[in-house]
Amino acid sequence: MRKITTCLLEVLLILNVCKSHAQQKSTNPQKRKIMISTHVTKRTQLTSQEKDYAINFLKETESGVLSAIKGLNHTQITFKPARDKWSVEECVKHIAASETTLWAMVEESLKQTANPEKREEIKFTDQDLIKAVEDRSQKSKTFAVLEPANSPYKTVAEALASFKENREKLIAFVKNTTDDLRNHVSVLPMGTYDAYQFILLISAHSNRHTQQIEEVKANIDFLKK
Repeated sequence: MRKITTCLLEVLLILNVCKSHAQQKSTNPQKRKIMISTHVTKRTQLTSQEKDYAINFLKETESGVLSAIKGLNHTQITFKPARDKWSVEECVKHIAASETTLWAMVEESLKQTANPEKREEIKFTDQDLIKAVEDRSQKSKTFAVLEPANSPYKTVAEALASFKENREKLIAFVKNTTDDLRNHVSVLPMGTYDAYQFILLISAHSNRHTQQIEEVKANIDFLKK
């Protein structure tokens, strides 16, 4: 129960910060644009397009994390741009911890009875959600349990091992699942979302913090390390 509560808090925090963005309808073509259907659907499985999209997005953002830290030395990994800013190490630990807790919410949703009638309450498109979560112009402060200082991982290597293991499991799940993810809908204070969207959120969340890592690496003092 504590894990699910933690996950819910993290999700609410992200979606609260991003709510105004997700309500905006973009008129520009997007690289990863998929619009969802908000009406009741009788289908019980994801389409091949939805599966391919999620799998590619998960692989893309996993590669982004690994590429962002490749070749960094210990001094660079532990460098903090400011006292209140995260280091690369802290970003990686947060990504790994969040990967586990966010997925727990998807699993919890799938344990419940499908509720396709709630799809009418979904206001976010898939692209709205991804764009909002990835937008680093909107800052947020995570909950204490997901702070790097409270991480269960002692090293970057340990955090990365967990991240890669969980991402591999998630990709395999999307590839093989016959669950009706679109018809398992979670109604939260910040909006209504289906289980498939939460998988996209996991991927977008790791990209959000990959961007943060790149911001650290762009610091002039980091470049001297």
